[in-house]
Amino acid sequence: MADPVTVTERASVVRADNPGIMTLEGTNTWILREPGAARSVVVDPGPDDAAHLDGVLEAAGEVALVLYTHHHGDHTDAFATVRERTGAPARAVSADFCADAEPLTDGELIEVDGLRLEVVLTPGHTRDSACVRLVDEPSVLTGDTVLGRGTTVVAHPDGTLGPYLDSLAKLRQLVDEGSAERLLPGHGPVVEQAGAVLDHYLEHRHERLDQVRAAVAVGRTTPRDVVEHVYADVDPVLWDAAELSVRAQLEYLQEA
Repeated sequence: MADPVTVTERASVVRADNPGIMTLEGTNTWILREPGAARSVVVDPGPDDAAHLDGVLEAAGEVALVLYTHHHGDHTDAFATVRERTGAPARAVSADFCADAEPLTDGELIEVDGLRLEVVLTPGHTRDSACVRLVDEPSVLTGDTVLGRGTTVVAHPDGTLGPYLDSLAKLRQLVDEGSAERLLPGHGPVVEQAGAVLDHYLEHRHERLDQVRAAVAVGRTTPRDVVEHVYADVDPVLWDAAELSVRAQLEYLQEA
């Protein structure tokens, strides 16, 4: 069980013990609380692991609300257990992960004992992805939309590249407005240079699109052919995930 780590005066994190290729060091469960307040908001409880949840709930104290950034199991598998242990309402974009509350909507303001959160819908990694902005400090919880290191997978058919690029631009606009200097991701370390990382994400996606266009131009017609051509510098263990990403890129190019 990882100990909670205080990141800002309103945000602390407990990392789940589920490391892997897709989860990096493990899923980050975020605990948000206004300074001096008794109740907290828990974001992405993560896997249904008793030791992890014991640590989360000990650090969280009384839980007023549970939020989910998207439906992937490494973020939501503890849904029923957390519901049973806390009785707290749960909210997500998908109604499947809501309990005693409505689905999240873009731009809505959530207030819990002085803690103010803004919902920022960011489809792309999944159709139901959302970020959560702390209104009173320049921090944004990004789920899997932006990771603490590396880049996220946009896997066809649930992942869609056009909306993902729009979502990255939306987050970049928050940086320009001074509302997002720090990113609190679902996996990996905290991102202190939000603008630089978002610029890298956007550049990386457009570079990959150019590479996919070039691969198609020289006769690489199937997604696997494109992967072997474009992702030759990537560990083959990641090629299956890359193939899903390529399918999303090919779909985007066909629609462009």
